[in-house]
Amino acid sequence: MDFNTFLELIVNIKDLPLLGEQAHAKLSPPYRLELAEKYKKKRKKAPKAGVMALFYPDDNGITHLVFILRKSYKGVHSAQVGFPGGKVEDTDTNLQETALRETEEEVGVPIHQIEVLKTLSPLYIPPSNFMVYPFLGIAKQQLQFIKQDSEVEDIIEVTLADFLNENNVINTKVATSYNVKVEVPAFKLNGHIVWGATAMMLSEIKVLLKEVL
Repeated sequence: MDFNTFLELIVNIKDLPLLGEQAHAKLSPPYRLELAEKYKKKRKKAPKAGVMALFYPDDNGITHLVFILRKSYKGVHSAQVGFPGGKVEDTDTNLQETALRETEEEVGVPIHQIEVLKTLSPLYIPPSNFMVYPFLGIAKQQLQFIKQDSEVEDIIEVTLADFLNENNVINTKVATSYNVKVEVPAFKLNGHIVWGATAMMLSEIKVLLKEVL
């Protein structure tokens, strides 16, 4: 979609109600409810993180959404695709500031270039014991990404059309942090499998976008 058209329509998303678990459930792994119950007590004191779903125009004025491919490391989200973002720091005044700061650190987009349009539904992630707060933002100019080499393996730019394409929602087997392979719903975007918490947040974004575009 042409970014100017996207800009005219996306402002209407501000007035839409959040869908939360209803939308998250569409891309939820089959074991999530069991894990959420198991970690019920931990959830109350879970540390918080902020992430950014950032839409922007490419050189041809086509709307894109940026993701990061995380480095391989000894952790539950090793080598996974996700949004730019991270945990709250003491210097952050709120969760939106966390998401903006982390986006600048991880992909090099200056905070002043991002306009936050909507706060999305928070999502608890049992394997890492984090409560994640996603934000939907736009940058109105072409962006020059600079990846944070210590944490980001690659920057992935996905067109809005590919994200909204129903053919890119699949079921696939993935290796979980519990050393077992399970079949999960996922997005297949630019050859990458996007599943788990990121896919669940994307599900809410997708439903909201389809209401306004």
